[in-house]
Amino acid sequence: MTSRCGDERIRDVKPIQDMPGQEIARIRGVLFDIDDTFTLHGRIIPEAFSALWDLHDRGCILVPITGRPAGWCDHMARMWPVNAVVGENGAFYYCYSEEEGRLLRRYVFAPEQALQQRHALERIREEILERVPRARIAADQPFRLFDLAVDFAEDVPPLSREEIQEICGIFASHHASCKVSSIHVNGWFGDYNKLLMARLFLQERLGLAWEDARESFVFIGDSPNDEPMFEAFPLSVGVANVAGFIPMMNHLPAYITRNEGGSGFAEVARIILGRDDSGDRG
Repeated sequence: MTSRCGDERIRDVKPIQDMPGQEIARIRGVLFDIDDTFTLHGRIIPEAFSALWDLHDRGCILVPITGRPAGWCDHMARMWPVNAVVGENGAFYYCYSEEEGRLLRRYVFAPEQALQQRHALERIREEILERVPRARIAADQPFRLFDLAVDFAEDVPPLSREEIQEICGIFASHHASCKVSSIHVNGWFGDYNKLLMARLFLQERLGLAWEDARESFVFIGDSPNDEPMFEAFPLSVGVANVAGFIPMMNHLPAYITRNEGGSGFAEVARIILGRDDSGDRG
């Protein structure tokens, strides 16, 4: 971890308005986090959802890359104007096939194998709740297949950075992977992340070579669990609220929006669509 403080490091991130026109012109798709990137204060705002439809109507490839559970992702893949959804921090992607008239599911390993790991995750759950009493298991846990989500800011008063680090330490002591989002700490068994599954989708379903994909897609995120995507995509964007997580991150986005959450998402969309009015809609 770098020793430079967050206030200094944020200066390394350029305003989204500085993205060169030739870079914008070659964007063919948008990969984006959901919580506090596409949402604002826990809600999908009209500005963001309208921007998603505008990008869809322009022909952009659209893929949410989220830590949210399989049950939610099934709905998103069927009902949202998106090409696929990568869920549970890279455990799977779901995409609806118009040709086949059904939802296609691609898992990093079989859900039956994940069931075998539930006992180990249950032991971690008990230890976290005992050692970090203010933590709670996320309300969306019943809809998950692969991971354990610990709520530190969604339906509970925000936990301290020290409490969040202790939760991460408990996962690590059990040799589990974990990532910190803006609201949850997600932990799982297996060597996968958002980036690996996003690459699989782009290659398997769209036939895109990785070098072509990384140069023609923009990624939008807001928190430490987006770091693999920030590192991989030259056109990576953090919505304004990413600034609060910079002290916890090694890999920062290349650009940052003026506005937070879904308003920041809409800001990026306007630039891609050539409609940037440079106004503040925070």
